[in-house]
Amino acid sequence: MKWLAVDYGDARTGLAACDASEAVTAPITPQIEEKSMNKAAAAAAEAAARRGAEGLVCGLPRNMDGSEGARAAKSRRFAQRLADAAGLPVVLWDERRTTVSAAAILAGNDTFGAKRKERLDSVSAAVILESFLHWRSLHPGETPPDCVLPQPRTDEP
Repeated sequence: MKWLAVDYGDARTGLAACDASEAVTAPITPQIEEKSMNKAAAAAAEAAARRGAEGLVCGLPRNMDGSEGARAAKSRRFAQRLADAAGLPVVLWDERRTTVSAAAILAGNDTFGAKRKERLDSVSAAVILESFLHWRSLHPGETPPDCVLPQPRTDEP
């Protein structure tokens, strides 16, 4: 199944995708450079449609103790807008320490400065997607624990 992962941020939103076999993940560049939550959700939904994504994963920034703060609430709002824009359920996935992992990956590839900034959120999205796909491989057929469903459209007759 093709998945698109999203690492939502206030200024930049990273994207990553996997192949239909769920074996290969890759960051998508360029990242979405958009401050409007609605426009970022629409751009991510458009990227998902272009790639034929059948599922969406959105990072959920929990605190280190597992609790949720203001940033997680904002990501939940974004996930709902993404689900509505794409017409697909969105899996919310714990993204603790993904930016640290992504920065280490980029440093290991000698990617610093402006190039690092251009890629960090998309590499973070790839780390989120790899974590989710690993869970799927261990839980075949199970529904992920935290999903947001598209709201029914009220403008249709």
